[in-house]
Amino acid sequence: MAVKPEHGARWRRLARFHRETLHGYERRLVKIGGEIRRIRECAGLPQSVAEEAEALVKKYFDTVAGFPPEVVAVAVLWTAAKAAGAPRPLEDFLKCSKAEERRVMKAAWRLKEAMKQSRRPSIEDYVKALAARVNLPVAVVKAAVELLEKNRRLLFGKNPWVSAAAALWLASLKKLGLLKALAEAAGTTTASIRKAAGRMRV
Repeated sequence: MAVKPEHGARWRRLARFHRETLHGYERRLVKIGGEIRRIRECAGLPQSVAEEAEALVKKYFDTVAGFPPEVVAVAVLWTAAKAAGAPRPLEDFLKCSKAEERRVMKAAWRLKEAMKQSRRPSIEDYVKALAARVNLPVAVVKAAVELLEKNRRLLFGKNPWVSAAAALWLASLKKLGLLKALAEAAGTTTASIRKAAGRMRV
């Protein structure tokens, strides 16, 4: 919506602040992206690493926003290369940049911590982990995940290991002997799994 005179000075100030903030964010992304591409070419990195690095900048922009573009570019490329299974010494990146090693290390550490916090296992991860421990087939895993999706609201705040075990038990049609095996694998009791299963809509 266009800002009109009748909107008042306060409205106009807010609109100007929004425009400048948005444009500032976009300008920072352009600068960092340019540095990423330049360093990638200089260091001989795959295009996929540069793409992952740019994705990291967008996802964790608030974490790295306080660092200069050249520092951010080296930190995310270094991190992306490790994630891609092709780690390179930090020196390889620093040779292609004016960034200070100390600041790059600090930015990379902050990025690593932010990534750790965002990597919370999904309920599907718990189901797969338990299924692997008790040798359940893929069909049962799929049915258990669908059951948990259907009951997501009911299970909010509950122990994910117990919920996953209950779903697997129900999905296997309460296979004889499985309840005890699931309880041992999940580090819980058969009673807890039965109780969780009783809350689920099948």
